[in-house]
Amino acid sequence: MSDVVQKLWGFCHTLRHDGIDYGDYIEQITYLLFIKMADERGVKLPEGCDWKTLMEKSGTNLSDHYVDVLRTLGQQPGLLGDIFAGALSRFTNPVNLKKLIGLIDETAWTELNVDVKAEAFEGLLEKAASEGKKGAGQYFTPRILIQSIVRCMKPDPRKKADFAICDPACGTGGFLVCSYEWLLEQTKGGALDRDVAKRVLKDTYFGQELVARPRRLALMNLFLHNVEPVIKYGDSIYENPDNRRFDVVLTNPPFGTKGANQAPDRDDFVVSTSNKQLNFVQHVMTILKPGGRAAVVVPDNVLFADQAGEVFKVLTEDCNLHTILRLPNGTFTPYSPGTKTNVLFFTKGFPTETIWVYDDRTNVPGITKKDRPLTPEYFAEFEKVYGADPNGGSKRNAADSKEDRWHSFHLSEVKERNYKIDSLKWLKDDSLDDADDLPEPEELATDAIAELRGAMDELQNVVVLLENGNGNGANEQ
Repeated sequence: MSDVVQKLWGFCHTLRHDGIDYGDYIEQITYLLFIKMADERGVKLPEGCDWKTLMEKSGTNLSDHYVDVLRTLGQQPGLLGDIFAGALSRFTNPVNLKKLIGLIDETAWTELNVDVKAEAFEGLLEKAASEGKKGAGQYFTPRILIQSIVRCMKPDPRKKADFAICDPACGTGGFLVCSYEWLLEQTKGGALDRDVAKRVLKDTYFGQELVARPRRLALMNLFLHNVEPVIKYGDSIYENPDNRRFDVVLTNPPFGTKGANQAPDRDDFVVSTSNKQLNFVQHVMTILKPGGRAAVVVPDNVLFADQAGEVFKVLTEDCNLHTILRLPNGTFTPYSPGTKTNVLFFTKGFPTETIWVYDDRTNVPGITKKDRPLTPEYFAEFEKVYGADPNGGSKRNAADSKEDRWHSFHLSEVKERNYKIDSLKWLKDDSLDDADDLPEPEELATDAIAELRGAMDELQNVVVLLENGNGNGANEQ
């Protein structure tokens, strides 16, 4: 796998001189890989769009033909048209296109087992994410974190005939891919009844993505796993969802506030807010089936943001918010190294009585790209104390954590805190007492900015109240 990745990635540096960035390069590989594997499998493509014809051409004839191939494939129905929708060639030098075709031709992709070819593709995505800060990074969740979440959530489509898994902000498809890989591991390679296998491969994995490129990469990512997903192109928050509901929702909504300048006009949202992450929490509550379970990654500022208390009040009334995992600092290094994040685990249809919080952050050395990379060991104890029940129903004991990282809060304590989940803390941060061991400046700045934004939101509310004549003394002369 590493040989394949290194060979293809090595050529990327050559292409950068041709004006092709990391994201463009992965996208072009996606197109060519699909055509190559279709040829290996004997899948019939429209006339002139086959791999053999691409291999035979060179020079400007190749460049012109490649443009025609992409246009033709983008007009086809089904998965083929989805992957090639709006596809454009980024090559200005036909010599580079010819060389990339040759590199891809050297590997018999369909002869590789599913794990190898998928890991090769994900290896390229990860490289693009880490190298191009504005590339795939914003759509890529660390694989180690996803795998840990999936092991806790156990998205098993064998449990019922209409079992469905969704990621409404799927990016390049990491949660869906790892869910399928988990199933392969459980079934020792995918040993399923014929009917179940057909349903799993064609009617189990769903997603939605706002940006065309990561959606295309997600389709290809799952195709490399021999899965045909349904991934809609559109805005999960501002568009009303269809009637399909899901047994499991796993998602990492985009961080930040870009584009969140107005509250969505949706009847199913109890709390009207322009906060993107709070709206994603409400959206997940809508698209879950009764009894369905979810794991949602959210940044710290969502937990104390304006109207967070209102949303979490609704969440604890309609769902069992049974577990919160506070992730180590730097979990999203190198994509968003200063962002502090959490994972919310909840099940729809059962009110919350007790919230268990696992603090995997306080007094834990932050993740770095080279010296302290993210490893499965960071989540090993959490997975153990979470228990075997994916709905958080396993017997739990605070003493099961060696460093007092596992703590429970009754809902009454949460109410006293006005449902501001960020206040559920009990460990003392030793680094704050040691001037030589203070957090990194970027981390401190991120915290300060988050708190300032929260304060500004509160002030804005006061201003609105005063403008509407609802503040104390607002109408006095």
